[in-house]
Formats: sequence, structure tokens, C-alpha cells
Amino acid sequence: MKMLSFLGETPTIALQNAQKECGSEAVVISTKKISSKDKHSENMYEITIALEEEYDNKRPIPKKKIVAKQSNNKNVDVQFYDFKDQIVNMQESLDKVQKTLWEPKSQLYDLNIPPEFIDIYTLFEENEFDQEMTYSILKKTIEQLPVSMKSNPIKINNFFKLILRRIIAVKHEIPLRTHQRKIMMFVGPTGVGKTTTIAKLAARYAYKLGTNYKVGIITLDSFRVGAVEQLKAYTNIMRLPLEVVKRPEELSEAIARLKDCHYILIDTAGGSQYDMDKIELINQYQQHLTETPIEKMLVLPANVKTTDLYEIYNSYSSLHIHNLIFTKLDETISYGNLISFAHKTKKSICYISVGQNVPDDLHEADSNYLIDCFMNRHVS
Repeated sequence: MKMLSFLGETPTIALQNAQKECGSEAVVISTKKISSKDKHSENMYEITIALEEEYDNKRPIPKKKIVAKQSNNKNVDVQFYDFKDQIVNMQESLDKVQKTLWEPKSQLYDLNIPPEFIDIYTLFEENEFDQEMTYSILKKTIEQLPVSMKSNPIKINNFFKLILRRIIAVKHEIPLRTHQRKIMMFVGPTGVGKTTTIAKLAARYAYKLGTNYKVGIITLDSFRVGAVEQLKAYTNIMRLPLEVVKRPEELSEAIARLKDCHYILIDTAGGSQYDMDKIELINQYQQHLTETPIEKMLVLPANVKTTDLYEIYNSYSSLHIHNLIFTKLDETISYGNLISFAHKTKKSICYISVGQNVPDDLHEADSNYLIDCFMNRHVS
């Protein structure tokens, strides 16, 4: 937008001068009276008009000054003002101010974010990090971070990475001893990738850890069409034993047949988190193994809303979940909800899945990896 000023002995004359030069496109911004210091001279009127950018392409506008004729044949220098840069700078400043304010819906709008923390605050928001935790982290950081560090973006980023590293709950693999055995049951709703995750873990334990552990797989999923066939395809390729169990009382017998295995991975039927009958059926299976320790792994998709994560967790919590596995990290750009969810539920993340390839797209949970995902907003 261009802004010009024109003078005239009356407001009408000033407007006529403007319209002669700029046409009817001119929009009057202000009109003011300019009093003359000479008592014998008449007062003048100044009109400021605005022109859209498109006008420049249709008609050239002098860049320094315009000379307008008065009725007394004197020339009056009319100064040209270009406010485009000032308007752009003002808009950028307003955008920065807006970023520093908490949305009223968060009920945490009493915190004013310093300009140095705007980028970090925006990153937390974009990653859907829990707002209560975001507020607590930023408030403590603003109060405690030394002034010398606040002016250095690299030090600010490193400081927040340190905070995230302390928050992220991960559980690392512990190699099994020669005669040790571990039984893991995988639960979660339909479509989260339980069966594919089990295949990835089976390949990992059997072939990728340096020690070729014996691995057996049990499936309780006789409801989903093709579920058993899918696991059979994987176990045939990897030459691993597969047990199909259709009734709760058969589970202990299947485990007994796999007594030589170091790892026994149990697949369960998926369903809606609101289908409590399916969840109760899983509970009946594990009740037949009261003397056998089983680690329950809740498999969750990374690409769902935070509220859905809590709905799933609340439904499956009756099974006494031990740890978490997150899948589909490659299908989202928000990772703060994973970190804050694990922290608030006090459950550790064991593994993360970043694609469909078996066995490559599965990693042991690592805080540095998750922080990189958080900072870059994509999987490494």
C-alpha cells in the first residue's frame, strides 16, 4: 500500500489535486489543517490518501516528491511517503506478540512468553505437548535460566532438550541370561499394528541382537479374518513356532509347549477401546496364568489425538499395563503428545515403530531419537 499527501487551500481543492494525480482509486486516510506562521498567508489543508499495490503497475508514482500548483501560482512540494516496510514490520511485531499469549481456552494465559522463547513455545504447541506441562516447564525456565543463556538460541534449545530428556520415560532392553525366559502380551485396539510389531520383535530377538534367542509366538486372535494366516506367513519365513489358542484354558498348555523359548510373544484380538467384552476376554486368558509373570505391552498409534490415547489407556488399564509401544511415528509430525502421555501415565516406552518393513522399521525406544523427532517434526 502506498500513501501520498496533497495540499490545497481548502479540503476540496486538496482532494481535487489528489484525484488529478491518482484518480478515483485514491482512498482518503486523513485530512488536517496546516496553519501558516505568516499572518498574511492563508492556511492550507493536507489530505493523506492510500493506494493499493496494484495501482503501481497501472500508473507510475513519483518516488521522491510531487509538485502541486496552488491558485496563487506558487509551487508546493508534496512529500511522498512509502509506509509498506513500516506496515510489514508492524505486522511481524504483532505476530510475535500474539505468539507470546496463551490461548484463553488453555486457562494458562497468565504467562507472558519472552521473545527469546517464542520459537520453543511454538514448537511445544505444534507438537501437541500437554499444555499443563508446557506451562510448568516454561514458567520454571523463564524464572531460573541465567540471563546470559536467554539470548543464545542454541543454549536455549540445548536446555529444553535436557528438560525433555529428563521427562521422557523409556525402558531399555536387558539381555536375557541363558536359562531366563520372558513372556510378553501385546494388547491394543484394532489397526494399531500389534501383529506387525510382534513379527518385527520376533525377528529382532531371533536374528538381530547378536545372540540368537529362541522365539515362540502365540495368537489369541481367532476373530479377525486372516489374522492367523498373517502370523503363519511371518513364522514360516523366520522358522519360528506358532501356537493358536482359542480358549483361555488352553493358554497355559501352549506356553508349556514353548518351554524351550527365551521369548514368548502373545498376540491378542484387537477391537474398539469401548468394546469391554473383548478386553474382558483378554483378562480371562491372563487369569489362567496367575503363576506365570507376563509383561503386558499396550500398543498405541502415534497419529491419534491425545484424548484418544487416554481413552485407549483407560480402557486397557484394567489389564495392568506395564509398558508402551508406539507405532506409526512416520504417519505424524506431532510427537509431544507421546512424550507427555508416557510421563503422565508413568509408563515407559519400550519400542517405537516407524514403518511397515519387517524387521527394520522398529527401534528400541531412545530419548535422543524422540527429541530429534520432536525438534525436527519428522522421524529421523
